[in-house]
Amino acid sequence: MTQILTITLNPTVDLSTSTPEVSAGPKLRCTNPEADPGGGGINVSRAIKFLGGESTAFTAVGGETGAHLLRLLAEEKVRFTAFSVTGGATRQSMAITEQETGKQYRFVMPGPYWNHDMVDESLTAIAYAAPVGGVVVLSGSQPPGVPMDYPARLSRRLTEKGVKLFVDTSGKPLHELVKHPANPYVLRMDDVEAEDLCGHALPTRKDTADFASELVNKGIAENVIIARGADGSTLANAGGRWHASRAIDPEEVVSAVGAGDSFVGAFSMALTRGDTMQESLRFGTTAAAAAVLTAGTQLCSETDVTRLLTGCELEDV
Repeated sequence: MTQILTITLNPTVDLSTSTPEVSAGPKLRCTNPEADPGGGGINVSRAIKFLGGESTAFTAVGGETGAHLLRLLAEEKVRFTAFSVTGGATRQSMAITEQETGKQYRFVMPGPYWNHDMVDESLTAIAYAAPVGGVVVLSGSQPPGVPMDYPARLSRRLTEKGVKLFVDTSGKPLHELVKHPANPYVLRMDDVEAEDLCGHALPTRKDTADFASELVNKGIAENVIIARGADGSTLANAGGRWHASRAIDPEEVVSAVGAGDSFVGAFSMALTRGDTMQESLRFGTTAAAAAVLTAGTQLCSETDVTRLLTGCELEDV
């Protein structure tokens, strides 16, 4: 059994294509679309695979789109456990790049509706699949019908298995987790989400570290990570506060899409191989930096991470 289980409640088949110009009215002739498996946890598992690691992707699937998603995962040799849903077919999302400007337009569907029984059954299935003493990553959006306190419910269900739960969420589920702490092992958010939570800007690394420490002190999570975009990521726990950064030449940046999932995948890998929190932070930050060098669906590459790791700077905050 692998030591990392990723959870994707609302996966998607990501379709990407391009057209000369995006405008309302006329038919837009597009290039042949490319299809990739998508959704937070799935992309974390894909990043782990690209880095030479192993994980199991627990993913909810429904209908023919769900079957297509599983075929795509199998093609990438990502190990998976499928959880069948009955509220509709797995969603599709579409990214259209305007060739004249390079702008990308992204259309994201809501996903199938979950009823109360499906929610309870998923919690039981995840608890059964979770590796004892391993890492479980809950990442991505929640489909309609899933309660906002789902991360907290999952955290309580996993306690008896000694699992390190890593929650990477946003919006209402993040606010609910802060209102009713479940103390997962790691909670990650980006700077926009952090500023929304605290109600004011966090312009400096110290500001970010102060807020992360505040969340730790309140028992929101044992370790809080806040991504500061191109500036890197800040981590706080009871033992200290650190910031890791890896500068990338702006001219090398291809797409920022996938940086967060690459961070989570690399960080989780580092945890399961026994790296310290500081080493895991550096590895995750480097993977996020490597991800911006590729198209979003490609995430990070092992070659780029190895090349960039020595230049990742770590400092106390």
